[in-house]
Amino acid sequence: MAAYEYDAVVVGGGHNGLTAAAYLARSGLRVAVFERRPVVGGACVTEEVWPGIRVNTAAYVVSLLDPAIVRELDLVRRHGLRFLPREPSSFTPLPDGGGFLLGADLDANIRELRRFSPRDADRFAAYSAVIDRIAQVFELLARRPPIDLLAPGARALLQSFGFYRTMRSLGREHAHTAAELLLGSAGRFLDRWFDWQPLKATLATDAIIGAMAGPYSPGTGALLLHHVMGEAGGARGVWAYVQGGMGKISDALAEAARAAGAEIHTGSPVARIRCHADRVSGVVLDDGSEVRSHAVLCGCDIATLVRLVGDQTAWPPGFLDRVKALDFRSPVCKINLLCDGLPMFRGVSRNDTIGPEHRGTIHLCPSLGYIENAYLAAEAGGPSEQPVVEMTIQSALDPSLAPEGKHVVGLFTQYVPPEWANDRPSRDVLDAYARRCLAAVDAVAPGFSSRVLEIQVLGPAELQERFGLTGGNIFHGAMSPGQLYFLRPVPGWSQYRMPLRGLYLCGSSAHPGGGVTGIPGRLAALTVLADWRWLRRG
Repeated sequence: MAAYEYDAVVVGGGHNGLTAAAYLARSGLRVAVFERRPVVGGACVTEEVWPGIRVNTAAYVVSLLDPAIVRELDLVRRHGLRFLPREPSSFTPLPDGGGFLLGADLDANIRELRRFSPRDADRFAAYSAVIDRIAQVFELLARRPPIDLLAPGARALLQSFGFYRTMRSLGREHAHTAAELLLGSAGRFLDRWFDWQPLKATLATDAIIGAMAGPYSPGTGALLLHHVMGEAGGARGVWAYVQGGMGKISDALAEAARAAGAEIHTGSPVARIRCHADRVSGVVLDDGSEVRSHAVLCGCDIATLVRLVGDQTAWPPGFLDRVKALDFRSPVCKINLLCDGLPMFRGVSRNDTIGPEHRGTIHLCPSLGYIENAYLAAEAGGPSEQPVVEMTIQSALDPSLAPEGKHVVGLFTQYVPPEWANDRPSRDVLDAYARRCLAAVDAVAPGFSSRVLEIQVLGPAELQERFGLTGGNIFHGAMSPGQLYFLRPVPGWSQYRMPLRGLYLCGSSAHPGGGVTGIPGRLAALTVLADWRWLRRG
C-alpha cells in the first residue's frame, strides 16, 4: 500500500472541490484531488448518455458562477469556457394556447405582459428594481465568509459592523423587504405584487426549485432571492447555457488546477478521513492507500463528511446531533430525453423550426395553486399527479450536443416523495411518473412525447447514488433560513473550518449554499491559506 504526502487533499472533484484545488495550487501548495467517479464535475457534468449524444445529466444552466473565479482563474481566455446567453430566457406556455416570453430587456418584458395583465405590466419595473437592489447587496454577503457570532474581541466587532453596514446600505424600505423575503414565503410576496397567475408561477419556480417546499412555505423567499443573483447574459437573474454543456465549467476548473500544479485522480474513492486526537492527517483510499496531508477539504456534503470521519467520538458535544437533524429531503426527478424533433407549442411554434420559445427555460406550471398542490401531493406521499416541469433544450442553441435533426431535452421536475431516496420505487412507478411529466408537455405541445427516442430518469435515489448527494438533495442540504448564512452547515461551524483541526468543508453544504457558484470552494481555499502557518506546525 503506497503512501503519499501533500499539503492539502481535496475529497471530491465537483466544481467546488476543483475550485479549491486551483486556488491552493496557484498559491504554491502541493494539492491532490480524489474523485470517486471516472469523470470530474460531480453534478456539474456533461456525459455521453447515448452514443454520440452529450447530456447535462444534472445541472443544466449557469448564472451564479462567481465572476471573480472566472477572472482570477482565467477560465474564459486560457481555459476555453464559453457562455451562451439565452434571449429570451424563459417561455411559459398557457393551457389554452399561446404563451409569454421574458428576458433581459425590461421594456420588452413589460410590453409582453401588457398583452395579458396591464396592471402587472405597470408594476413589473418596480418589482424588478426592488429585487435587483436586494440581490446586489446579498451577492456581496454571498461572496464573503459569513460573520462569526462567537469570534473573539475586535474580530467579532469588525465582522458585525461590516454586516450591519452592508445591510444598512439597502435603506429602511428595502431592508424590510429583504427581511420579508428571507423569512417569508415567495407566494405571499408575489401575491402582493402581481395578479396574473402564470406570471407569479413563472417567477415562483426560482423559489421552489430543488426544495421540498411549496410557494407558500415559509423560507421560500430566501431561495427566490438566491436564484435572482448572478449576471449571466448581462442581466441579473438571467441564466445561460455553457457551450459544450455544463461539464465544460468543471473541465475548465480542472485545467486551471492542473496548470497550477494540482494532481487530479479520478476513479479514486476516499474510504475514510484519517484523524488522530483532534486533527486530521490525510485520507485512506478504497484500495487501502494512505495519503498524508496537512489539510483535508471536503467537496461532499456535511453528512458524507461525518460518515468519512467515522469516529463519532471525534466531534464536540452536540455537533453530530445537529448534522443528523439537517434537512436533506429532495422532491427532484431529473428526466433527460433524446428527441427527433422539438416541442411545437400550440399557437406559438411554426414549421418544426427553432423559435424564441425553445431558447430559454420553458415553465410548465400555470399557477401558484398548481405548484402548491403538486407539493402537497408529495408531502402526503406523492408523487404529484400534475408535476411541476422546467424544460430546457440546449441543443436549440448549441448543436455540439447532438447530431443534426436530434435534440437533447432536459426536464427538471418536482414533486416526488423524498422517501424515494432510500426507499427506491419500482421501475414501473418511476416510469409512470415520467409519463406524467411528458403528458404535461403534450398538453401544451401536442405530440411531443411521440418524438422521444431515449429517456433517462434520475429520481432521488439515482441522484444520491450517482452523484453522492445525500437524500438526492441538489443543494447539499435545504436552502431554508435555518440552514443558511452563519447557520450553514450548523451553528458555530460556518467558517469552512470543521471541528477537527485541518478539516474543511468546501462544498455546497457550506455558505452560500447550492448552485454552480464555486464560492464555497474559493472561500474554503482562502481559509486554508489564512491558516497555513498554523496547519504546518502540526
